[in-house]
Amino acid sequence: MAESSQFLGVAQLAVTVTDVPRATAFYRDAVGLPQLPIPAPPTMSFLALGDVRLMLSQPEPGFSPGGGTVIYMKVADIQAAAAGMKSRGVKFDRDPHMIAKLPDREVWLAEFRDLDGTALALMSELQV
Repeated sequence: MAESSQFLGVAQLAVTVTDVPRATAFYRDAVGLPQLPIPAPPTMSFLALGDVRLMLSQPEPGFSPGGGTVIYMKVADIQAAAAGMKSRGVKFDRDPHMIAKLPDREVWLAEFRDLDGTALALMSELQV
């Protein structure tokens, strides 16, 4: 088993999509992620999700769009982030709601899906 100290975090997430330009427009224009100026073939694109690269790509053998992946996107103000995304056409499965009340914070989620059905959520942890 590898030593945990050699892991520095997540560098990149790959999401399989059916139409890369359409998915790129959704994540960039509706969700609001900046597109990265990384040269890539037309079968993939890269966006910034905080310090993590989000790679959108056409399916490779054995992968299909909208699988069992859930990406939780950390935001400071979940109400404002959800409102902004709604104004850009994102439809939420569930509006911002508290899922856990811990002694020092509340955990909030707002769930939505991309154009291929991949589950996504905004997540905010509010100090109490």
